[in-house]
Amino acid sequence: MKSILSAPINIIKADIGTDINSPRRYNLLRRKIVSLMALVTLIPLLSLAGLNYYEHQNTMAAEIQAPLRALVGKAKHSFELFLAERTSAVSFIASAYSFDELSDDANLQRIFQVMRREFTGFVDLGLIDVAGNQLSYAGPYDLKGRNYTEQPWFHQVQFKGTYVSDVFLGFRKFPHVVIAVRHTTESGRSWILRATLDTMHFDRIISAMGLEPGSDAFLVNRSGILQTESRRYGKVLDILPFDLPSTGFESNVQSIRDQKGQDNFIASAFIANTDFALVAVKPKPTAFSTWYTVRLDLLFIFVSSVILIFLAVYRVTSLLISRLQESDEQRMGAIHQMEHSQKLSSIGRLAAGVAHEINNPLAIINEKAGLMRDIMNLRPDFPDKDKFGRQIEAILRSVDRCRGITHRMLSFAKRMDVKIEVLDVNTVLVETLGFLEREAQYRNVELKRELAHNLPQIPTDHGQIQQVFLNILNNALAAVPDGGQIVIRSWDESEDFIGVSVQDNGCGMSEETAKNMFEPFFTTKKEKGTGLGMSITYGIVKRLGGEIQVKTKLNEGTTMTILLPKRSVEG
Repeated sequence: MKSILSAPINIIKADIGTDINSPRRYNLLRRKIVSLMALVTLIPLLSLAGLNYYEHQNTMAAEIQAPLRALVGKAKHSFELFLAERTSAVSFIASAYSFDELSDDANLQRIFQVMRREFTGFVDLGLIDVAGNQLSYAGPYDLKGRNYTEQPWFHQVQFKGTYVSDVFLGFRKFPHVVIAVRHTTESGRSWILRATLDTMHFDRIISAMGLEPGSDAFLVNRSGILQTESRRYGKVLDILPFDLPSTGFESNVQSIRDQKGQDNFIASAFIANTDFALVAVKPKPTAFSTWYTVRLDLLFIFVSSVILIFLAVYRVTSLLISRLQESDEQRMGAIHQMEHSQKLSSIGRLAAGVAHEINNPLAIINEKAGLMRDIMNLRPDFPDKDKFGRQIEAILRSVDRCRGITHRMLSFAKRMDVKIEVLDVNTVLVETLGFLEREAQYRNVELKRELAHNLPQIPTDHGQIQQVFLNILNNALAAVPDGGQIVIRSWDESEDFIGVSVQDNGCGMSEETAKNMFEPFFTTKKEKGTGLGMSITYGIVKRLGGEIQVKTKLNEGTTMTILLPKRSVEG
């Protein structure tokens, strides 16, 4: 019968899980909720921050590239203008003077001096015939009579008519650029007028660009050979340590990584009618440096928002988990109470049947024992009368004890009629203590009273509430050692209840014992107890509309607290 009645409880337990109150379960649930809520709230914020960062980097790149592109474009035009003017000057001299005039060293020297006054950068000037021989020369070197047929520029000018060479050393052994112009008369006679330019003027144009610290600009030819000195990549005629990016005649900005692993913006453009490319290099700002310097306010707002979101999510989640845990505990308490009620009901019906069956043979035993005593008393000469009399008395006492047990079982099994009357709880306590004072004095146990004055009277059943007090006091007296102490208190708990507590300094109970102490037939007194006292006590208090609580610690003592309603549950 017990297993059948407890089946619904077991099903409920299986549904909710046996570890419903496990801290690990709530911690895991808290972590999952915090993670989910954090993702839901942070993903849009992170997406917005990422988009803002991406747009910011593009804007920063555009702000850096536009001035760099414009700077290279202006410098490129300066180089083109410089070279175009010098080429035009050489071409004009070649066509304005005859071969004979140019062949005269004195005349060529005069022309060269006038040219140097009008156009800076020229180093020397020479007339070369079609065989490559320098016929006349004006300049600081002794180059008259030199033959240039083996020089690359000589073949280029023969083919193109006008030629601007790359920077090279040549006979002079210092970097220079050659501007050569081939002139042909109407009669078919040809000669070449050749001028040398100092590359120092290239450096002046680059210096005039006004580069920022850490930036660099230089000329490089199509083969990647430096035509001017670079701050970062070497001297004139050194090879550029990285490949020149794709370049056109319009300035273009690209991002590359140099041999040192540094990211750079590179702007480049070819100079018209030459093999030169003007290159400007500017280090690329790192993401975090620009973020901190330009977007520090946004970064502060973002970090603050993330912290606030996490705090809010954790706080709300902790509150939800606490509410859920309280709800689960209340539900488990209700389930345990339901299980306990079903056990009481099942055991009660079993106890009623057992008590009923036992009472009949007890009545027969009592009747037969009484008859034996009457027969023995009718015969004064009954042998061993005293001995048999003592045995009969022992039988009758045992029968009375069994009757008391069955009476308590019947009281547990069925609801006894409740007779409600208005009582002073303190008076009932004093009356109950009167039953135990002799045993307490014999064992030197102090019964200390701390009863509230002017305690309101309550409607309750005198007999049943006295039985509750007696059962609890008996247990306390059994728990304390000789010379111990029991403190009985009463107080006005609230508008709805008054409180009564019995505190002892006895052996106390383990957690498992305290959990099962209200179970029917559960006892720690071994052969001396029936295990019904606290079950009956629990049932009476519940029937009267009250609550019973236990607080205990092993080897330190126990406090039993009863809350009794100020208003009758029957009314």
